[in-house]
Amino acid sequence: MPKGSEQLTKDRENEIINACAKLYESMSFKEITIKEIGNITSFKRSSIYNYYNTKEEIFLSLLKREYEQWTQELYSVSNDEKILTKNEFAEFLAHSLEKRETMLSLLSLNLRDMEDNSHMEKLIEFKKAYGETMNAVRKCLNKFDMSEQEKDNFIYSFFPFMYGIYPYAIVTDKQCKAMTEANVNYKYMSIYEIALLGTKKLLTAIPE
Repeated sequence: MPKGSEQLTKDRENEIINACAKLYESMSFKEITIKEIGNITSFKRSSIYNYYNTKEEIFLSLLKREYEQWTQELYSVSNDEKILTKNEFAEFLAHSLEKRETMLSLLSLNLRDMEDNSHMEKLIEFKKAYGETMNAVRKCLNKFDMSEQEKDNFIYSFFPFMYGIYPYAIVTDKQCKAMTEANVNYKYMSIYEIALLGTKKLLTAIPE
């Protein structure tokens, strides 16, 4: 870690993450390199290695930030004294995931590469953010008359379910053409629609 203030380090890391996120809007995970990221930062590309050892660590930090932002939204609902029905909660979760396309994309397509090619310190930081999100969902579930086992059942079904949302909702023209030529009767749905349908199914055991 380079010498300097803690705030400078944080600012540099945020700039690197922001550059990565910007490139990811128009480039694939494989196409993006540390050189590409460095080209749109305000400091020398070689300086990136003072903060991150691999591009996967940068992406993992981006995913960590996505989880942290989602967690804040979850806690805003769990801390609200408003009573929710299970349908209202399902709609909230679906809308919250609708805004997290980057998170869903990285989860579905690149998580193993990011984790395998990141140092343990970065991986632990990410896992802490992931764990806090699980805690936030559990706190939301406290609004309902559920046993601890029922909460576990929801959490350990809902989080794996999220991994499959992106590939079903975001499809390329090539994929659409292949499905058509293969005569597959496929209904295209948005992130919100898939998340809402799946979450409602998982919540069916919760009493009103």
